[in-house]
Amino acid sequence: MNRLAFLLLSGATWRRLVADIAAVVLLLGVGIVGFAATFDGPAYLVATIGALVFGLALAWVGARWRWGILSLAGATIALYFLLGGALALPYTTFLGVVPTLETWRQLALGAVTSWKDLLTTVPPVDPGDGHLIVPFLMTLVATVLTASLALRLRRAAWALIPASVYIAGEILLGTAQTVAPIVQGALFVAVAVGWLALRTMWSPERTAVEAATPGADASRAARLRRLVSGGIVLALATGAGAAVAATASPPTQRYILRDFVVPPFDIHDYASPLQSWRKYVRDFKTDQLFTVSGLPKDGRVRLATMDAYDGVVYNVAEDGAGSSSAFTSIRSNMSPEATGTETKVRVDIEELSGVWLPSVGSARDIEFQGDRATDLRRGAHFNDATGTAVVTSGVQSGDAYTIDTIIPPVIKDEQLAETPFAPLKMPKQTGIPQALSEIASDATEDAETPIDQARALESYLKTDGYFSHGLADDVYSPSGHGSARISMLVNNDQMVGDDEQYAVTMALMATQLGMPARVVMGWHPDEGEKDAGGVFTATGENMHAWVEIAFEGKGWIPFDPTPDEDNEPSQQNTKPRANPKPQVLQPPPPAQEPADQPPALAEERDQDEDEEPGPDWLGPVLLWTGVGLGGILLLMSPFLVIGGLKAARRTRRLRAERTADRVSGGWDELVDRAVDYRVAVPPGSTRAESATVVGDAFDGSRVATLALQADAEVYGPGDPTPEDVDAFWREVDEIVAGMAGGATFWQRLRARLSLRSLRRSRAGRSVRRR
Repeated sequence: MNRLAFLLLSGATWRRLVADIAAVVLLLGVGIVGFAATFDGPAYLVATIGALVFGLALAWVGARWRWGILSLAGATIALYFLLGGALALPYTTFLGVVPTLETWRQLALGAVTSWKDLLTTVPPVDPGDGHLIVPFLMTLVATVLTASLALRLRRAAWALIPASVYIAGEILLGTAQTVAPIVQGALFVAVAVGWLALRTMWSPERTAVEAATPGADASRAARLRRLVSGGIVLALATGAGAAVAATASPPTQRYILRDFVVPPFDIHDYASPLQSWRKYVRDFKTDQLFTVSGLPKDGRVRLATMDAYDGVVYNVAEDGAGSSSAFTSIRSNMSPEATGTETKVRVDIEELSGVWLPSVGSARDIEFQGDRATDLRRGAHFNDATGTAVVTSGVQSGDAYTIDTIIPPVIKDEQLAETPFAPLKMPKQTGIPQALSEIASDATEDAETPIDQARALESYLKTDGYFSHGLADDVYSPSGHGSARISMLVNNDQMVGDDEQYAVTMALMATQLGMPARVVMGWHPDEGEKDAGGVFTATGENMHAWVEIAFEGKGWIPFDPTPDEDNEPSQQNTKPRANPKPQVLQPPPPAQEPADQPPALAEERDQDEDEEPGPDWLGPVLLWTGVGLGGILLLMSPFLVIGGLKAARRTRRLRAERTADRVSGGWDELVDRAVDYRVAVPPGSTRAESATVVGDAFDGSRVATLALQADAEVYGPGDPTPEDVDAFWREVDEIVAGMAGGATFWQRLRARLSLRSLRRSRAGRSVRRR
């Protein structure tokens, strides 16, 4: 009978192997698909599928040659460093395959730091930034663990633990947007249930019993009925789960680590740069703020883009994605929808300060140079919608960076003749002077097309207005762009102001006519403002502000409503002022106190300012401590799983229902511990035979006596008492302690983490108990 069972088992080995591998591929494939929402494009599939294939091969080799946990862990680490370059960091390798020292350096650091980098980068993440280390390492470890447990253990359900942990890790490291969650969940459940059912049906014990039992036809019919019934139950369970998930309302919130690791950057913590306009043109008139090399013709350098007005200041909007406040950490795949000419420019900071970072075009990547490069990159944020950037640490003299950017094409008015305004939802503007609506209507009454309306507003201000910064030798022109200042501009006998007032006025008039408009502060140099090497030097004198209006399918088109600087009004033609004061005594209202701000909100802000902030170092310390512990737990997961399996096995034996089974379990525990110490106990041997082999390696007389006692307790009249069981287990533990006492540290560690005893067949144990 034993030989027949062995032959049947050997004949079914290929069937079980195929089922195990297919189940592992499908179970982990659910997690691999889930990474699609995190990465930009399908390039991550190379890393994950490669890790899956090589992980399966390593698990099969380990099971075939019966490698222990230490050997398997070492092989996994070696595979990580050998294949990590080709699959996760191809740009660091030689010919895209051969790892270099830089490859191994990034792989070693990435095993610890790549988790943080992935979580602090806004998805979709560019695979070329080293972020592929995370899915590659996760998939490799999960595949080796899942496949090893599936190929080695009788109870295949243990393999679902690392597979489930892999899915949970993919969710926690992913995004709030799911990829077919119902299909993923249903597939995982269906594969798990079907695989476990097949493993149970194909188990050697069941095969041997059915083959030796008369009535094989009846047995096959019963097996077919069980298979059909299981399939129906599985289909019903999967369908019910999918229906519940699809109709559940409201949907369950998905918690991800990305929402808790780094708080979102809030640009409203900083004042609008447009408030500092007069300071730039007065205090930095001829100072070199920064230089730009490689700036193409018609290229504009923008410092800030603002699209919300509250009657006091033009600022970034309060709402989220798509607005001027939607800043995210920089990455190498920014501005994904931008079209135009690709170019590279370099910016060298001189006297410029503050958090706003000069940018050109639609930046794809920003690379910092200099001593502060690392700090600048950590605090750098970019807005895809407006093409503006900031650094939380602020820029300083000596900072430098290059921008890989896309310069949009110059759109001529003829191309916009039939183009309507873009149907964008713009922030609600408040505090707009009432006179602007009528003035805007009069200025555009003859315009027939959208572009004609926008040009009419630009022409009205540029032609009828006069330019003055309002400095010491200039015609009087107060600073600021609040509601009172804009009303003064348009209601005086002559319009007098500079870029600050004219850009805001045109944007507000355009808004009154339903145009999606915003104000940009920056520089747009002529070719004559560049030196012989094509380098542009930005100063306060050549700074500008302009208006951008969105046209459907064409993007944001710039308009320059400011009159020429040489178009200055005569002093006698300006509207007389009573007792004029020096300009410094008439500053604009402060931005932090908007006209429509409710008193309750002001009180809350005062209370917040009075509160003593907590230590800045506490959050990062707790964060990286958690990340480090998570990495350690991931690396130790093979050891924890094996230790948990053995602890569960010991507990199951100690708590067997019959006391005789507890004694038998104690003997099995002794033999299994000896097997972990590499004692070759033949499968299916009796206790006396096992005692001979174990006794040759350890305390021979004591082991032989214990074997005789076990036979007496199990086969003797009556069941042993609980006291007898406790005494038997104490004897077992003392012998096991003697095994450990005579071994080295590494032998003890290898035995504790060995899988040899877990691979021993249950059939062999049942024979020994006889």
